[in-house]
Amino acid sequence: MQMEYLVDDVAVATNLQILARVYISIATFWTYDYACSVQEEWTFLHRSRSTKIKVLFIITRHVPFSVITMGLCLKLTTNESLDECRMLLNIYSVFSQISITFSEFFFVLRTCALWNNSRIILATMLFILCAGVAISIGIRSTDIASLQVTASAIPGIPGCYSSSPSVQFVSYILLFVCQLVLVSLTLIRVIQSWRSAKGHLRAVLEKHNMLYYACALFLSAMSVLMPMLFSNSPYYSIVKDLQIFILAILATRMHLHLWHIDRHIHGSDALVYISMTDVSPEDITV
Repeated sequence: MQMEYLVDDVAVATNLQILARVYISIATFWTYDYACSVQEEWTFLHRSRSTKIKVLFIITRHVPFSVITMGLCLKLTTNESLDECRMLLNIYSVFSQISITFSEFFFVLRTCALWNNSRIILATMLFILCAGVAISIGIRSTDIASLQVTASAIPGIPGCYSSSPSVQFVSYILLFVCQLVLVSLTLIRVIQSWRSAKGHLRAVLEKHNMLYYACALFLSAMSVLMPMLFSNSPYYSIVKDLQIFILAILATRMHLHLWHIDRHIHGSDALVYISMTDVSPEDITV
């Protein structure tokens, strides 16, 4: 006998199928990017000295694999209960928070380097980052039981998703504020360098890694605007997932770019000690 389902049940099932396909595409994109850059990253890990920044690079580059694993479990497996789904969502959120925080830390270090390792800027940015992490942990710990989870009522449709994006909305606002401050500080340095060097503005923007900052700011803005424009939309998770993976790619690519510049300055045959503060704009001529 053919069963009839409510319109809402069909809509939830359709959303789950779309989310599963999109997440598989994101996971494929991340794996492809990693395969394309693995040789360059291995060269960096082999030739650079062991530093805290190197450890930070390794964590930032590989934590998203844990995010992918948890995300695939959420989108492609059938959970026995909503409590199990809620537990997977919380684990997924923890890995996501770790990935975003470590990625953002690269931009903080780079901005501090542009400002001659200003401790005030470093302390301010770290305060914003830590506040975002603390708020996210606090909200997650108090709302674990009340987290709204949506799963399909139609048999054979796997997956689930969180239908309450406001749980982490405050932490994403702080992340956007942090990224906006970083972009503003970098733009100030761009204007100062452009006026003093009297060079091409495009070259100055490239020298200060503004493309990386602009992409990160755009992703942060989308994470804030999406829940405001589309309340309780399941597709909000797509924006968050893209932010996690692309931010990690931007941070590690920016660091590899600076490492190659530093290696060129100090000689390609040397074992290079690389830090985000080693390469300042003054080291590169426009």
